[in-house]
Amino acid sequence: MTTTTRRRVGIAGAIVGAASAGVAAAALAKRIAVGRIRLRHDEEASEPFGELRGREHTLVTSDGVALHVEIDGPEDAPLTIVLCHGYCLNLESWHYQRKDLRENYRLVLWDIRSHGRSQRGTADDSTIDRLGQDLAEVIEEFVPGPCVVVGHSMGGMTIMALADSRPELFGEKIRAVALIATSAGKLAELTLGLPAMVSKAVHKIAPSTVSLLGRKGSLIDKTRSAGSDIAFLITRHMGFGDSSNVSPTVVDFAESMIRQTPTEVFAAFYPALMNHDKLSALHVLDPVPTAIVFGDRDWLTPPDHSRAIAAALPKAQLAEIPDTSHLVQLERPGIVNDALRDLIKRVEL
Repeated sequence: MTTTTRRRVGIAGAIVGAASAGVAAAALAKRIAVGRIRLRHDEEASEPFGELRGREHTLVTSDGVALHVEIDGPEDAPLTIVLCHGYCLNLESWHYQRKDLRENYRLVLWDIRSHGRSQRGTADDSTIDRLGQDLAEVIEEFVPGPCVVVGHSMGGMTIMALADSRPELFGEKIRAVALIATSAGKLAELTLGLPAMVSKAVHKIAPSTVSLLGRKGSLIDKTRSAGSDIAFLITRHMGFGDSSNVSPTVVDFAESMIRQTPTEVFAAFYPALMNHDKLSALHVLDPVPTAIVFGDRDWLTPPDHSRAIAAALPKAQLAEIPDTSHLVQLERPGIVNDALRDLIKRVEL
């Protein structure tokens, strides 16, 4: 090996070594940062997330998908509360609301198709309209009397799809509605806090990228089998507004629900979310008491989306929660629970 070759090899080795050291240093810094977060006092450390249980049922939908349903609270309660969870979550995301309401009200919680313990549907049936049909079937099977329907994120969109297809249910059967951190449409215009040009570029490549992720889903899921520091930090940053004070246990709980959702499911529902447009169906909700709850730091369904819903429903009660992001029911459960109880009281009067 010549002197020149040895010099080039040495330089290349130094570059690789420096790069490796940089990656290792970044990983170490990230691990230290997460470790410091976890060392803080955590009032939720003993909270029994994922341990609340009800009477379990299976509903086979009209297109043959088995949905996991749980009934909680007194069976003879005069009013039922139906809880519809969001994208890449499951019915456990209603932990604090379930805990607060189960003593006095009959609760119906369900995992939407392809999420939680419900059966996987096909990509063709991964639509908001199909979720609206599923909700109608859940209500018909498990709600004997009047009910209040509550939806977070894609769960709120599911309620809008139900309003579009089954408007006759709103009034006598569905007495009130709560729409939490959701949207009536135009999610494809989200900036996610990015500069306009960058956001436009991201939206241009997002559909093909998500489609590719779906095709490689099983391979990707192998790398998601255990929680990571990166996943923790992303969930903490994107899902919670006051991330400096949010409980690490709550972040871990949310991240575990997201991680349990297969990548193929994430990819299958993505087009439905981007194409969702039910603004014209909102008038169906106007005759029933409606609560709109959202965080002012929500990047995924920004405040303007909730305000647009409120503009279409001028009689609705609007609750904007400061320093809060998309997972508002986990980040500020007390405020959300109070809003739900106020809504329920309007029905019970």
